[in-house]
Amino acid sequence: MTLLYLASLVQAGEATLVGVGTVHGNVHPLTGALNTLRVLEAAGIKAGEPGEDGGQSVPVAVGADRPMAQDVHYAVDWHGTDGLGNTHLPEPAGRPVAEPAAAQIVRLARAMPGELTLLATGPLTNLGAALLLDAELPSLVREVVVMGGAFDHPGNITTHAEANIWHDPEAADLVFAADWPVVLVPLDATHPSAVHDEWLDRLAAHGTPVARFAARILDFYIDAYTPTLRRRGAVIHDALAAMLAVDPDLGEYAHRPVRVELRGELTRGTTVWDARSLPAEDTRRPVKVAVGSDVAAFQERLLASLQSFES
Repeated sequence: MTLLYLASLVQAGEATLVGVGTVHGNVHPLTGALNTLRVLEAAGIKAGEPGEDGGQSVPVAVGADRPMAQDVHYAVDWHGTDGLGNTHLPEPAGRPVAEPAAAQIVRLARAMPGELTLLATGPLTNLGAALLLDAELPSLVREVVVMGGAFDHPGNITTHAEANIWHDPEAADLVFAADWPVVLVPLDATHPSAVHDEWLDRLAAHGTPVARFAARILDFYIDAYTPTLRRRGAVIHDALAAMLAVDPDLGEYAHRPVRVELRGELTRGTTVWDARSLPAEDTRRPVKVAVGSDVAAFQERLLASLQSFES
């Protein structure tokens, strides 16, 4: 859904997508790259290696296939063995580029200093690796928007930890420690934005190929989410992060340094902030943490983007 939302902005001339990198998490990053190509192609956006004619194409890079300091885990119960709800779609026309995702981040930041917004909707291994590749990277990036973490909301992979952060806590802590502007969109903001029957029915009824494509992918995810929500529905976490990257005024924020618990037996991967009303003692740059959003506006804009593609 996030890629389709971004694709709608690209087609409307409201954003430019200069590259996509995948990472371990839901599925293996190569599978994720092929899925990315499928989604972009379904939305009418040329992706993969540039064609023989040298035409513009969105490069899709394969990223890190494991975390920095722990075993890899996949979320097949939530996203299916193919990462797209067990839809087992045909092979995409394009192919991933040879450049690794971390190197792609550094190259693009060097080519467009001060212009890039990095949207991270998976484990932060690629970003952590990019920071290690280029110490000047934080000065080259306009903003980093991360979907991840939980503060006053329970975790969704352990009692305290959110999945994207838990999948690579060391990389996440590197990202929050770096001196660049970070917007963090945690479960506290995403869970209240869950879509339910009316929204899902409106999407399914639209009937265009992209809307049907989105509804088909969502079916598996809805079945997985419904027991948690106790009614038919799903939380489309990453789309909220993407929308706040484009229109930050949709969100409500707190500004605090953020750290990641790396050692706790029961709390590894937990995002931690100091919520006390004391003078801040943490020397880290404060993170702009989304604590809420205009849910109705988010849901309507997301639906409109999925319905915007021509039949």
